[in-house]
Amino acid sequence: MQILPTEIKRITPENEHWFFGYYDILSFDQDENYHLGIKVDFMDRMPTSKDKAEVYLIDIRTNERRLLGDTYAWCFQQACFVQWVPGRKNTVIWNIRTDGGCGYGSVMMDVVTGEKKIFERPVATVSPTGKYAISINFDRLYDFRPGYGYEGQRDRWYDDNHPQDDGIWLMDLDTGEYRLILSLDELWNFTKGYFGGQDQKVCVNHINFNTDGSRFVFLLRNFAGDDWKTATMTADYDGGNLYTLSDYSYASHYYWVSRDVLSIYSRGEELGTMGDQLYELTDLTHEGRALDPEFFRADGHVSYSPDRTWVLYDSYPKEDGCRELYLYDLINRKGGILGRFRIMPYSTIEIRCDLHPVWSPSGKKISIDSVHEGFRGIYVIDVEEAKKALRG
Repeated sequence: MQILPTEIKRITPENEHWFFGYYDILSFDQDENYHLGIKVDFMDRMPTSKDKAEVYLIDIRTNERRLLGDTYAWCFQQACFVQWVPGRKNTVIWNIRTDGGCGYGSVMMDVVTGEKKIFERPVATVSPTGKYAISINFDRLYDFRPGYGYEGQRDRWYDDNHPQDDGIWLMDLDTGEYRLILSLDELWNFTKGYFGGQDQKVCVNHINFNTDGSRFVFLLRNFAGDDWKTATMTADYDGGNLYTLSDYSYASHYYWVSRDVLSIYSRGEELGTMGDQLYELTDLTHEGRALDPEFFRADGHVSYSPDRTWVLYDSYPKEDGCRELYLYDLINRKGGILGRFRIMPYSTIEIRCDLHPVWSPSGKKISIDSVHEGFRGIYVIDVEEAKKALRG
């Protein structure tokens, strides 16, 4: 595979532990002068409810860092969901712990004025309109996958396989009002036919709005040890028009290509017998296609450039202990390697450092989290020369 020319720059200090989090949320500001990140004191164990993470605004041009606040609600995979809020200039949001309500909330902050607004629910995704956020149960998620939830308090519905009063919550970022729009019981009853009458405990894992905020996708998974199954589901922003895009099977990372098309690495059983592939599925149908089986041969964090002509992808560790980062040209249908990054041994998979590559708004840069220098750091990569190399 072609090795692509790149310029990579670490924007966080040497021998400190910094990272951003997930690949499908906004890390760069609109002008690409600033990047968000969190700083923690360790990288070799699971975080507890007593471990603080500091939230920073990082100047990409100078590497200067400004402390915005802190949180005790974070994990190594998705951090505290710190992200820029679309449609709200200079505004970021992140999750915190609270004394009341569900035990978690979120802070929305204007990074210029310092003005803050506190919400009574944590966020799992923010609409591209900036109007709404969706919230889920992070205690239940911790029980299911500790690397994605928050440690410290028992899920109040721990003994209920699919409670009627917990599930997916919609929160208005103007008023702070929130309501349950899809209960776990409703989701279970919608999908339980797969299990032939056997009751299952279920959990919402990844969730994200489409490109115009009209619908969202989420993964509904059952508690079954390492053999859990995944139903890929979509719904209107308010919970209406629930649809099973793919029934319980194997499904992993995804990214909205448009308001109606979802790219996802899954088994694609509704499409035939091609097996595990990176597919593009059309919402509210069982239609779709494999993107390029010869190039996308294994699961990775997939995202499309803002102009939707490039795909960013990464790998899990290869035999030599390195993760690979890929750039794929959708016009010429070919791709190459942006870099190979050494991993470090970890005591549990939940504290691993995935690259989680994120596009900048212009598509000229990307950022990754990596431990290849022996500590967690945030790196910005200019991909313009790599694009030229692929297109000749």
